[in-house]
Amino acid sequence: MAISAPEDFQLIHNVSRETMDRIYLFVDLFEKWSKSINLVAPSTLSDVWQRHVADSIQLYRLNPGPNRWLDLGSGGGFPGIITAILLRELGAGHVDLVESNNKKAAFLRNALMKTDANGTVHAIRIESAAEKLNGINAISARALTNLSGLLTYMEPWMIAGATGWLHKGRDYQAEIDNARRSWDFDLVEHISKIDADSIILQISNARRRH
Repeated sequence: MAISAPEDFQLIHNVSRETMDRIYLFVDLFEKWSKSINLVAPSTLSDVWQRHVADSIQLYRLNPGPNRWLDLGSGGGFPGIITAILLRELGAGHVDLVESNNKKAAFLRNALMKTDANGTVHAIRIESAAEKLNGINAISARALTNLSGLLTYMEPWMIAGATGWLHKGRDYQAEIDNARRSWDFDLVEHISKIDADSIILQISNARRRH
């Protein structure tokens, strides 16, 4: 199935022609690799520009600037590769993409190379990443695990002051309530402009309850 952007996508999302060219290139790579690797849910492939690209762009717009991002469970490259492409336009900032699946990591490396985006792929488990990656001030994760699990993964960097920017679906409130049984954290909820059933949680100052 061919994946094509709406004609007004560039205007709607306020990206340069050069950045749009890189996004087109990435989506083309994504389409080709998706034929042999399960990068995202198959049911969302036909709506990749809205469900994945635009959704990733809106997360970056909430926290723009030359940040050092950590993208956990990067999988198909959303939002990690899109963030790296947008940072390329900025001329500063970097994304460390953590993906333990070697085939997906190979796809991500190819995407970074072809788009000349600001990122590095680490084919390691998240639990091993804390000792290798520092200086992180922003963390993203999408369709990885529940909020309690994410807080456990993010803890080493959040203790050092990083903020989490996490895509969540319609059951997000139950995840928040469950996480608060074991964690204290500051929370800002950003309603999605892309999907009425989704939200982006901005989480900072997370600490385990004792």
